[in-house]
Amino acid sequence: MSKISVSQVRTQLQGLLQASQEKKRNFYETVELQIGLKNYDPQRDKRFSGTIKLPHVPRPRMSMCILADAADVDRAKLIELEFMTVEDLKKLNKNKKLVKKLAKKYNAFLASEALIKQIPRLLGPGLSKAGKFPTPVSHADDLEKRVTEVKSTIKFQLKKVLCLGVAIGNIQMSDDQLLANVMLAINFLISLLKKQWQNIKSLHVKSSMGKPIRLY
Repeated sequence: MSKISVSQVRTQLQGLLQASQEKKRNFYETVELQIGLKNYDPQRDKRFSGTIKLPHVPRPRMSMCILADAADVDRAKLIELEFMTVEDLKKLNKNKKLVKKLAKKYNAFLASEALIKQIPRLLGPGLSKAGKFPTPVSHADDLEKRVTEVKSTIKFQLKKVLCLGVAIGNIQMSDDQLLANVMLAINFLISLLKKQWQNIKSLHVKSSMGKPIRLY
């Protein structure tokens, strides 16, 4: 049973959107869901990890790159998606600093299916360590659709601390769109937790420059 009402969340989100409209920034503010957990011991308890695709793309301007074979290079050019070829990857020479720099440069990566197995050999563990191991794409996939899918997918992952933050929208969205994303994200998170709502200490939403607004 949900502990928060949809109407209450909608009101909070409307407040958040209104506040960001009053102080317009010259960039797209992201809206983040901030979660505080309790009754969890990250050292002992099983750390959870889960991804879910939201109905509306939270970060339309998310930067992406495809590690592409020849056919995917052509497809990437058609949709203006940045790409790197095997030759480009070889030039990095498994240099940890360069791989780290590459991981920092983009929010997410795709890779042609044919290359997925070669990535650890070409780049070492750098992308995995950064939590950005590429999503595989086959030639049968609609590349643009896959890009949208990756942009719509968020990940909840417990690391060593009991607070998490995930991007669940941006201030260009309508309150309906934000609400749909927020409710789905919260319900999914609850399903990952061992004691569900009993593990939730607090839930806030916050735009990049705004104040945190408490939902729970």
